[in-house]
This record gives sequence, structure tokens and C-alpha cells, in this order.
Amino acid sequence: MGRQSSSVSIFLGFLLLSLYQSAMGRFVVEKNSLTVTSPDSIKGNHDSAIGNFGIPQYGGSMAGTVVYPKENRKGCRGFDEFGISFNSKPGALPTFVLVDRGDCFFALKVWNAQKAGASAVLVADDIEEALITMDSPEEDRSSAKYIENITIPSALIEKGFGENLKKAISGGDMVNVNLDWREAVPHPDDRVEYELWTNTNDECGIKCDMMKEFVNDFKGAAQILEKSGYTLFTPHYITWYCPQAFTVSKQCKSQCINHGRYCAPDPEQDFNKGYEGKDVVLENLRQLCVFRIANESKKPWVWWDYVTDFQLRCPMKENKYKKECADSVIRSLGLDLKKIEKCMGDPNADSDNPILKEEQDAQIGKGSRGDVTILPTLVVNNRQYRGKLEKSAVLKAICSGFEETTEPAVCLNGDMETNECLDNNGGCWQDKTANITACKDTFRGRVCECPLVDGVQFKGDGYSSCSASGPGRCKINNGGCWHETRNGHTFSACLDNEDSKCTCPQGFKSDGANSCADIDECKEKKACQCPECSCKNTWGSYECTCGGELLYIRDHDTCISKRATEVKSAWAAVWVILIGLGMAAGGAYLVYRYRLRSYMDSEIRAIMAQYMPLDSQNEVPNHISDDRA
Repeated sequence: MGRQSSSVSIFLGFLLLSLYQSAMGRFVVEKNSLTVTSPDSIKGNHDSAIGNFGIPQYGGSMAGTVVYPKENRKGCRGFDEFGISFNSKPGALPTFVLVDRGDCFFALKVWNAQKAGASAVLVADDIEEALITMDSPEEDRSSAKYIENITIPSALIEKGFGENLKKAISGGDMVNVNLDWREAVPHPDDRVEYELWTNTNDECGIKCDMMKEFVNDFKGAAQILEKSGYTLFTPHYITWYCPQAFTVSKQCKSQCINHGRYCAPDPEQDFNKGYEGKDVVLENLRQLCVFRIANESKKPWVWWDYVTDFQLRCPMKENKYKKECADSVIRSLGLDLKKIEKCMGDPNADSDNPILKEEQDAQIGKGSRGDVTILPTLVVNNRQYRGKLEKSAVLKAICSGFEETTEPAVCLNGDMETNECLDNNGGCWQDKTANITACKDTFRGRVCECPLVDGVQFKGDGYSSCSASGPGRCKINNGGCWHETRNGHTFSACLDNEDSKCTCPQGFKSDGANSCADIDECKEKKACQCPECSCKNTWGSYECTCGGELLYIRDHDTCISKRATEVKSAWAAVWVILIGLGMAAGGAYLVYRYRLRSYMDSEIRAIMAQYMPLDSQNEVPNHISDDRA
């Protein structure tokens, strides 16, 4: 009877909370755009509801061909049992499988289609109604494994639209559609704001395990984004209130604080053992205060450290989910324990707790965001995330909130790559010899952009051509120009300047890019044309010789006598010697004149000083007596 009463109490609590939320807010189905590109009879845009499992391609799009299987049309059994495969042939568009709603979980339909090779799944509703969110089953251990392994996107479409697709396929038309998630997350500015609605209960089954794993995996990326100012993160915790009529009951007292105002379900669903719901509420409140105090010290990312450390050091299974353990984690992180306790307030007071009251108010949807009714829930730029709570999938959703080309480096790392470049190089330009490609994987999909290699920028459209440009370009595969080495001599058509054109060097002719042909200067009479000259062509040059005692002068293209050359050289040497001797004699004469003149000047000054004192000298005393006898 006690267990039955507790179940009724919990049910009434949730029921009244739901009525309260229905009166104040609403549930918003997150959608992505679906465009039919062919046939023309059903061409146009349609809405589809994003599934709450798998990995939607946030920030990107996907084109494919819709297939409606002849058997197993609800997808509740493995398609291999019917010999059906959805693997795309090389060069063909990905396969989108259309299945009917009913008879089994949405997630199981998607999983079966994925195993058969589908790239995406469209589930056609079986009744005329507004679109709903396809969620994963609750507390189903048998489905936990395949839900974790779903990696393809899925969407629910309206019944009427589904019928039109089936009709076109049965009529022999190729139905091509494009799923677009680029506007699924708005990007109003250069900072993404996101929030995570969670719970500290680590004994709630599959979703709690997934939540713990996600927080541990995502911590590093979250802290990088937060420290760099790219994101603004806020954690939230869901609580419910106990109906007024049951506030004094054993169930409410064990599950709630502040006289039934803030409650959480019993972790073990057994009021006679283990932890109580109010223990969970208190830890939720403590983690909210940890965030607030860390935020006041300009280090909001410390929340991630506290949560991961608490999960590791204070699990319920080891009976460590207690205040003492939480306090030790707080002290180890250097947080002010007294400020946190003051923030938490008195859980026994018959009054509102301002922090938990704010959390309950925040659960109600505002603007484009619906009510928070699913735990855990991720909200990015005020839009609820739909899909698998997994690091790369969530990071892709957050990164799609940035304007294109403004996303931080963490959005372009290996974890986020779509790996489209592995298939036929993504259709982009590549130089297999130098192992250079214009294909770049990003979370939005592959892009074809000419790369920057060792400080050298390639220029081109990225699809059919890219060529090295600017200083240093000849270091990269010789700038894409012709080059060849023979007999120890290397010739190149690459010029290391801003111009990316290839020009054959002197002695060669052609386009310079693919080839340069040796010019036969002798045959084309471009050199060695004097009567006495004998011409011989060599690779990249020529040799010109003269018979007998003659010597070839290349600059004048003529032959002269070696004896005349020797005589000229001898006379040149004589003249050099004579000129040198003349310069030495002139120099000696100048030195002699200078020294002679200096000597004469000093002698003259000495004589004049005896008879005519200079102004700078004192008057010479007169020793002759004034008496003249």
C-alpha cells in the first residue's frame, strides 16, 4: 500500500507539473528543412522533425535518393533477413530509406536501416497530426547498445508527404531529396550560448550513464571554447514540486526540500533504502552554486572540473554521494566553501530558494525554445538540440551556431571531420606526386580550397586547378613547372617570383609547364655564324670553335688569332706596369712637395719670430738701457 501511495504521489506530482508547464509554455519540435529536387510533380520544401538519437549533420546538408523497401516497410526487423541492402554504388548518391511508423521503436527502425547501409532514414507518420520528436525508449537495456551505435540522421515526416513520396517511387520516378541542417541552429553573433539540463543522480539507468560519459568526454572542448570567449555555457537542473496536499507525506519529505517546493525522484525508486530524492536536489543545488561562485571569479569552466571529479570520487554505488565528499572536491579546486554554503541557503526553510525557483521558471519555454521536458536536454542558441548526446555530435551542433568562416579551431579538428576527402579526394584538385590536395574536411562537410604548404600559397578554383604562387613556390614540386637534369646540369622553367607562370629558360622553348625543348642554335643560325666558326649543339646551350690558331669570342660572335691575343695581352701588361709606375712617381712627388713646403714654413716662422714677434707671443724684454751715453 505504501509503494502504491508513493507511486500515486509521484504521478500526481509530475501530472500537476505538466499541467503547470502546459499552461505557461509549450513543447517545440526542432525541425530541419527537407527539399525534394526531383521529380517535378512533388518538387518543393517540406518540414521534418529531427530525431532525438543518431547524429544530425548540424551546420551541413546531405543529398540522397529515397528508397521505399518492398518488404519490411516498418523496419522493425533486420533487412538482411529479406536480402535487402541499401549500400550505394560507387559514384551514386547516398540512400535515404523511407519506412512507416508503427509496431516498434523509432530508434530500432533507424538502427535496422543503418545496418543495411542507409545514409539517412525518413519515417512517414501513420496519422494526420503535427510533427513530433522521435525519442529513444526509456530504461530499455535491450535497446541501449544499438541506440549508442546509431550514427546516421533521421527525421519524421507528415503522413501526406510520405504518401506522395511512396506514390512517386512506385511510379518509377527517381526521388532525390536534400536534408538541410544549416539553419537548425541560428547564429546571431560571434559567440554561441548553450545550456545543458541535467541531473546529479547517477543511478537512473541508461541515460545517466550516457550523461556521465558525455560530460567526461566533452569537458576538454567545452573548457577550450569557454576560456577563449567563443561560448557562454550555463548548466541547469530539473526539479519538480510536490502537490500541496502531499507536502507532509513521507514521500514528499524524502524527495523534497523547502517544504515540498523542490523535489527529485528517489534514485532507487525505493523509499526504504539507499539515497533519497532530496539528496539529489541538494547536490543539484550545490552544483548550481559551484557554477555561480566560479563564474564570479571569472572561471566558469571550473564547473566541468567539479562535476567530473564529483562523479569519479563520490558515486552512489560506493556510498560516497555525500556532503563531506562534495566539500573535499570543492576544496581541492580552490573554491570558497563558505560562499557556496551561503549560496545554497537553508533547505529546511518554508520559503522559496531563489536559485531553484529560477531553475523551475527557466524550464518553461521562451521564444523559439520549447519547454524542457526531456532529460538530459541541450539547448544551443535557444534551440533544443536533437540527436545523440555524444562529443562530436554536440560539438558539431555548437559549431554550427557560428557564422561560416568564424568558427574556432576546435571546430575544425580531427574529431569533427566528415572524412569526405577519403572518397575520390572529395572531387577536389590534388597533386599525387607531391601529396598535396585542395580537399579539407570540416564539420560542415568538405570544402575545396587551394592549400598553404610550407609558407607557399596555392591559387586556383580548388576543384580543377591549384598552382603555387609567390616567393618560394619553386620549392613545392618546382612550382608545377618543367624541370630536368642531364649530365649534372639542371634546368627549370620556374621563376621564384609573384608571377606563377612557367617560362622556359634560355636555350629552351615551349609552354614551360609540361615541357621545354632544347633550341638548336646551330641549326637555327642563332649563334656561331662567323666564317671561321664551327658550331656544335649541346643540351641547353652550344659550343663554337675556330680552326687553327683562332680563338672564338662569344660576345662578338667572331674568331681572332691567338697570337694577336697574346700580343695584346703582353702590351696590356706593359701598359698596366707603366701606368702603375707613373702613379707611384706622381704620388712620391706630391709627398716631397708637401714635406718641403712644411719645412720652409717652419723655418720662416722661426726667423720672423726673432725680429717681429707674433701676436700670440709675449713682448720680448728690452735689455738696452734707456740712458744713451
